[in-house]
Amino acid sequence: MEKYSQFRDKGTAIAPFLPVPTPQASVLWTPIHVLLFLVRLPTLIFLSIFYFSFLEWLPVGTFVKTCVLWVLLAVPGVWWVDLQVDGVKRGGIDAQRHLPQAGTIIASSFTSPLDPLYLAGIFCPIFTRSYPGTKKVEPISLFRAILLAFSSPTVSPSNPSALVTLKALHAKYPDAIICVFPECTTTNGRGILPFSPSLLTADPKTKIFPVNVRYTPGDVTTPVPGNYISWFWKLLSKPTHTMRVRIAHRIFNNPSLDTPSSSIFNNQDGVRVDELDMGYDTNIFNSPHMRNGIKQGNAEKEGSRVSADEQKVLDRVGEDLARLGRVKRVGLGVQEKISFLKVWSSRRR
Repeated sequence: MEKYSQFRDKGTAIAPFLPVPTPQASVLWTPIHVLLFLVRLPTLIFLSIFYFSFLEWLPVGTFVKTCVLWVLLAVPGVWWVDLQVDGVKRGGIDAQRHLPQAGTIIASSFTSPLDPLYLAGIFCPIFTRSYPGTKKVEPISLFRAILLAFSSPTVSPSNPSALVTLKALHAKYPDAIICVFPECTTTNGRGILPFSPSLLTADPKTKIFPVNVRYTPGDVTTPVPGNYISWFWKLLSKPTHTMRVRIAHRIFNNPSLDTPSSSIFNNQDGVRVDELDMGYDTNIFNSPHMRNGIKQGNAEKEGSRVSADEQKVLDRVGEDLARLGRVKRVGLGVQEKISFLKVWSSRRR
């Protein structure tokens, strides 16, 4: 792996683009893995064609579509086993205050094709694609969001006329949740990449909820594009996959409305966050003196100017996603992943 040492973050030694190895299994389990794959594959193909070719375009209501999406997750044995929300004591939650609602934005980590599938099954959002060189986003369908997890990253959009601001998108769909993948490309879940400035086009009064999804085992992540066959084998041949979801306290596109996530803040009940049993680990790389060593996002490299106050908003979301995922922020971005894929593909050849 010395060949890929240049794609390890210098401050953390994290390599966010390397595939996660599959845990070794006993040879005795091979017939079971083959049987599970052969039984599940036709069912998954049928349901996928049924949903994306017919049901998605029919006016049948959200409930029916949500049920089919959950069946799509259940067929390969993907189970949602844990949900933790910032500022909420165990056993109680106020959905209106702590969960994404109509008119809000989800800033999600992006590691797997399962991410948009899960988010669609819970929140039914409008998915968008972000680019490191622009503050605008490209609205995409759920199917394109899934394919995006298998796609190579790009620095600029192929159709700039399709880009819109988040504020304009919310004006067009006021009753919808908008989902943004600010990292612009997938990782292996071991680090948070520098953000696109796309979140900065949100209305200052719109709530932004950082959401992190983690999987066990972690080999269902897709940091390297393509590899459809091997990914479906990993997904369908194992008995189960567990999913853990973390949702942070809402953030606004206005640093004056929020305090840094590393600070102690009060929730609506006046309870200090550090007194709540949140189950998160403290991330020392969220501190200001450590953050100074992390490179700015690719947005500045590409000429998209970000002010100091705007950078505070992006830092706040990045800090929350790193804390929720129990990982660290890294300085490697889309351009570094493009370079990594060139080296990776040459090795494969």
